[in-house]
Amino acid sequence: QVQVEESGGGSVQAGGSLRLSCTTDAYTYKYNCMAWFRQAPGKEREAVASIYTGGPAGGGPYYADYVKGRFTASQDNAKNTVYLQMNSLKPEDTAMYYCAVRAAGGCYSTIRAPDFSHWGQGTQVTVSS
Repeated sequence: QVQVEESGGGSVQAGGSLRLSCTTDAYTYKYNCMAWFRQAPGKEREAVASIYTGGPAGGGPYYADYVKGRFTASQDNAKNTVYLQMNSLKPEDTAMYYCAVRAAGGCYSTIRAPDFSHWGQGTQVTVSS
């Protein structure tokens, strides 16, 4: 059973920052694409960012247009962890954020949920105005 675990969510005021973490086991983590998605109440799940744990040759990081310049994906291979640094947060960023793993190699420039096979339970991000 592959486990994917997110952490780091919380409540901040608009303009603030949060850093989300996503960790999984070493086998799942290595040389795969890991992505962040989010879903707000009453809305469809949408892609946020993706990063290939094997380095830039595998594609990415890729970002949705609505977070470009504000969010940054990074990785710490020693910890089997990827991060999502979220700056200049807006109320519309409020959502449950999910981490997912595509256990089939590199990242595509279009981040699609069906491409990802393993998902975490999510971490809530709330941004107040």
